[in-house]
Amino acid sequence: MKSKRDNETLREIPRDIALRADVNPINPLNPHNRFPAASEPFRPRVWAMGISRLRDLFRDIAGEYDELADLRVVPRGFEEAVAEIAAAGPNQRPDVVVAAGSNGTYLKARIDLPVVLVQPTGFDVMQALARARREADLVALVTYGETPMEVRRFASAYGIDVVFASYRTVQDAEACVLDLRDRGVGAVVGPGHVNDLAARFGLVPFFVYSRSSVRAAFDNALEVVQATWRETQRRQRLDSVLQHLRDGVVALDARGRVEAINQRLAGVLGIDPATAAGQPLATLAPDIAFALPDADGESLETIRGVSYVVHRGPLVDNGMTTGAVLTFQESRAVERLDRTLRSRQRTQQFVARYRIGDLSGATAGIARVRQLAQRYAKSDATVLIRGESGTGKEMVAQGIHRESPRRDFPFVAINCGAFPEALLESELFGYEEGAFTGARRGGKVGLIEAAHRGTLFLDEIGEMPLPLQSRLLRVLQEREVVRLGATEPTRVDVRVVAATHRALTEQIESGAFRADLFYRLNILNLVIPPLRERGDDIVPLAAELLLQSARREPRVALRIRTQDDALRALGAIGHALERHPWPGNVRELQNVVERMVVELADSDVDVLTPDVLRAIAPEVFETARGESHAPAARVIEPLTLRERSLNVEADEIRAALDACGGDRDRVCAILGISKTTLWRRLSAAKKAARDL
Repeated sequence: MKSKRDNETLREIPRDIALRADVNPINPLNPHNRFPAASEPFRPRVWAMGISRLRDLFRDIAGEYDELADLRVVPRGFEEAVAEIAAAGPNQRPDVVVAAGSNGTYLKARIDLPVVLVQPTGFDVMQALARARREADLVALVTYGETPMEVRRFASAYGIDVVFASYRTVQDAEACVLDLRDRGVGAVVGPGHVNDLAARFGLVPFFVYSRSSVRAAFDNALEVVQATWRETQRRQRLDSVLQHLRDGVVALDARGRVEAINQRLAGVLGIDPATAAGQPLATLAPDIAFALPDADGESLETIRGVSYVVHRGPLVDNGMTTGAVLTFQESRAVERLDRTLRSRQRTQQFVARYRIGDLSGATAGIARVRQLAQRYAKSDATVLIRGESGTGKEMVAQGIHRESPRRDFPFVAINCGAFPEALLESELFGYEEGAFTGARRGGKVGLIEAAHRGTLFLDEIGEMPLPLQSRLLRVLQEREVVRLGATEPTRVDVRVVAATHRALTEQIESGAFRADLFYRLNILNLVIPPLRERGDDIVPLAAELLLQSARREPRVALRIRTQDDALRALGAIGHALERHPWPGNVRELQNVVERMVVELADSDVDVLTPDVLRAIAPEVFETARGESHAPAARVIEPLTLRERSLNVEADEIRAALDACGGDRDRVCAILGISKTTLWRRLSAAKKAARDL
């Protein structure tokens, strides 16, 4: 029996003495594990299983861990201990078991829980042997399994006469103790069961385990549970991520065994994800083994009649590749996503692509346009861009937006002549749900609202029906829009840029365009000259367009790489291009250039000849010679800079007269001119208009 002095001696042994804990590992994916969610408090459940003296030592120390764990001392061993664990419900089952000696080894082999063995330290053995020598001349050390070599060396080094014995089963232990008694051993050092046998057979028993070794086992048990809990939480988070993915995903170890798989892929393969862990994927689904990529990357595979994009990537742990992650994405889903993105880009991404610098040309007229556009971009006033079809009015509008403070907001363009009146109204102003038959559920935001804080470009404003002109005028005046079917206006902050190829002053006189809307739009005025007035720009512009088109055609891109290459290709037909009046302006020139690229792609020549141009664009030569009979090909005499200036001045004077209510004295004061000058400039502008 242990004396009080012996217990005090044992208590003096430091707790930080190293202890080798023999732990039975557990699979964190085992369904019997009970770990709460990460948001719930976790209190480890520890069962200390021992009989006899070890049980008493467990009970003495268990109270020290009340705040750290739910520690329960279970006085069971061997079969009874296994039965006790098996009978525990899911909410009572331990997370880890602490045991010692043969009982601990027995449990490790028969339960699916981690088992931490209580191991005596060298100091435990030394103190127990020292006490035993004081009670008997011949002492024995009995251990479960082979006696550690370091213990034998210790006894030999200090000249301690010790008999070493070991056992494997309970029956072996009894026979071992009887044999020691017959050999004259008076005291036995060993675990609890051996101590009980020694006392029964008349030998003096000494317990080999100390408080420090039991505390170390408890501490190790808590560390094992915490590590297992952290790993379980990590796997639960990973599994949650995998289950929410729309694609099929599986993680494999280096041997091709499943570490994790989501429900989507498991359903496709017809396997149970709960039992798939640890099994080779090739065994679970042998018919898809051939479809798995051997190297990292993507491939298109057909699996069970369905086409998938299969991506393989490395699974890295501490910088080492330990497996692979495979994702399976249906090709039909990729196609649907591509269509959806393209549709959204068409309807929702209002972006200006061109800059002012993209407006090519070195002639005075186009240089003036760039200069005015740069100046107008700094203002927030409404701009009216005039010019024939194909001169690049929208390009100038986009350039103004890109250089303005509103550049980070939408650029919304709409062609006012491309929609019927009813449809144009709903596109511009939007509508509420139920505003008319066929209205979209939830209503629709109009393009004016969509341009909030950005720029609204109204192309072909001269084609807008009169009723919508009135509504647009109110938007410009009040900066608010009322949807169809709505009763409350919505405030909008937009800058308006309008464009037209028509003479709006003539439309005002005929009643086709509202004068008040014209003066609201014609605040900043910009006129783009037609291509026929830019003779020196035609060939360089054609060369630039040819270079751009050649880049999209691989068969031509190798021959025309620079602007010089393009100019060389056009050298023989430059004169014909310059003589053509280009009624379609830059748009017509671009169409002809596209034909040139097709011709160059189908031939080996690098230079275009007049014969080739006549074959692909005969209208260039017909109109140049004045042989065309089509009215649209009529050669229109270009306006001089003076005539265009007079027209601009006349528009500004009319806008001032409208703003001043026809008071000419006030207009002269505002403009800083005399009444005579006012009359003369208006008369000159009218004459120029009649001549045109």
